[in-house]
Amino acid sequence: MSKKHHYESGKFYWAFLLPQYWGIWIAIVFLMLLAILPWAIQHRLATFLGNVAFKRLKSRRKTTVRNLEVCFPEWTAEQVQDNARQVFVDMMIGVFETLNAWYSPQWFKGRVTVEGLEHIQNAQAEGKGILLLGTHSTLLDAGGYLCAQYFEPDVVYRPQNNPLLDMLIYRCRGTIYKAQIDHDDMRGLIRHLKEGDAIWYSPDQDFGLKQGVMAPFFGTPAATVTAHRRLLKISKAVAIPLYFYRHGDIKNPQYRVLIEPAVDNLPSTDELDDAIRVNKIIENQLRIAPTQYMWFHRRFKTRPEGYEKIY
Repeated sequence: MSKKHHYESGKFYWAFLLPQYWGIWIAIVFLMLLAILPWAIQHRLATFLGNVAFKRLKSRRKTTVRNLEVCFPEWTAEQVQDNARQVFVDMMIGVFETLNAWYSPQWFKGRVTVEGLEHIQNAQAEGKGILLLGTHSTLLDAGGYLCAQYFEPDVVYRPQNNPLLDMLIYRCRGTIYKAQIDHDDMRGLIRHLKEGDAIWYSPDQDFGLKQGVMAPFFGTPAATVTAHRRLLKISKAVAIPLYFYRHGDIKNPQYRVLIEPAVDNLPSTDELDDAIRVNKIIENQLRIAPTQYMWFHRRFKTRPEGYEKIY
């Protein structure tokens, strides 16, 4: 949330009833109605909207195409275009999946399986906090809901600039996550780790080199955050890779939560080696369902002197 608002996340204020917020209230009611539509209609709407977004959002489309060209050089130009379009469709499908997780969670009943849950259970039995190394998935909060069927996850979030929208999203997420931690609240994040919580954390975006290093991502140097090393060191928590994705027939989709063993010796004494290892974990996750990732972010935007520009 922008600091100028001074609103507490999740709290209702009478000011939210003013005319300036009526449009958001109407939109929320509309979204709730979309959540009760049959999946066949939701999927068709998502496909239509995804194709429209792919056509209209030219800058995002170019970024997505370029990212896929760099990360999947084995794909033909046609494959790149087809998969780039599917990224936008999957993003829109993810919006409906998130609406289902918020307002119609029974839709997921019988559709979710998990692999590797013992890795979280073992760490928690030892009283250790867990940093769940994941990605910015197009499933959005639906992914959190999938995890919540097996354990209690926390999430790191960025408050919305609009205080009413922030309140509504915070409350919806409150039905999924044990705790929501502001991305600027490092003390809170460390406290939750020390208390033994499992926190979904995605170190997969380019935030420059103030708190990161250049490390290969799909074979191309990329600014890679290393803040999680400090979190793990201070809290004595363990890092466990987490991935969730949709699979099977889209008319009757299934969902899988994949939990891998804790990463050995993380953090080590070598910051670059740690960044390389974490990037490799993320690469392996993304290869499972490549189009269910937010490729429209400029993953390679930071290019120090001597590095070829990507965009």
